[in-house]
Amino acid sequence: MSTVTQPASERLSLLTKVALMYHEQGVLQPEIAARLHISQSRVSRLLKEAVQIGVVRTIVVPPPGVHAALEQELKEAYGLADVVIADVDETETGLLSAVGSAAAGYLETTLTGKDRVGISSWSSTLLATVEAMTPRNTRAATDVVQVLGGVGRPNVQVQATQLADRLARMTKAVPRYLPAPGIVAGSALRDALLAEPYTQELVQAWDDLTVVLAGIGSVQPSPLLLQSGNALGEEELERLRDLGAVGDVCLRFYDTDGAPVVSDLDDRVVGIGTEQLKAVPRTVGVAGGERKWDAIRGAVRGGWVDVLITDSRTARYLLGG
Repeated sequence: MSTVTQPASERLSLLTKVALMYHEQGVLQPEIAARLHISQSRVSRLLKEAVQIGVVRTIVVPPPGVHAALEQELKEAYGLADVVIADVDETETGLLSAVGSAAAGYLETTLTGKDRVGISSWSSTLLATVEAMTPRNTRAATDVVQVLGGVGRPNVQVQATQLADRLARMTKAVPRYLPAPGIVAGSALRDALLAEPYTQELVQAWDDLTVVLAGIGSVQPSPLLLQSGNALGEEELERLRDLGAVGDVCLRFYDTDGAPVVSDLDDRVVGIGTEQLKAVPRTVGVAGGERKWDAIRGAVRGGWVDVLITDSRTARYLLGG
């Protein structure tokens, strides 16, 4: 590393005077040059040198609720493309609202208008995300494609389609639905559903997705989720826990290190496969709260998500805090 030669005292005095005029008094470079009877190019060189030798230092002071340093640390620790951290209160409602708003803001600023967006099945976090979005006057995406059928009781499964429809309306995209249950009784029924002409077109569309918006599921679902009927049955979850599963993305389960957990469920899921999911350039995982800590950690360890949107307590847990 090269060192900057310390200027003579008179040069240092001039350099400091120029820095004070420019940075503290708001005097423009041409005016500084005129007042001090030096060239504007010399003023520019002196300002640059002031930064190099530490006379001028830039300090960024994040406002309350902004976690830029924590986001960068988490991004580097897990090799993520991006991290957005919401500042939340301790309540479940406050958590959903804050993380959902953070996810909505991320989507509104990063969707290009040419993105083809996949969305997984209904979850309270994804619902909070879509509800927090502001309708766009211009198109934010070309397509919103459902990548997983509905989960839970038949009267609840329709919520997955409604979620995709709502996101499509927010982004002025064309909605493409998967009108099927997310889990069926066996592989033969799954294959028959996927063989339908419309469903085949949808499966092919999964190969062209540029973004997937997904919740991160836990094998310890909340009582509210269980009551809603929008979750796997306890017997199924118990079998997955026995196999070491801690969470899922699009019903593809993994262990604490993010390695896939193989079970008969894999052949019964009507939805995007692991290889297809991991081939999507950007998978945005939206989740938070202590109940999901192990699931979120497995997701980032295993590369199931490229972008993580979560809360500050979860972020500190992931960093070992």
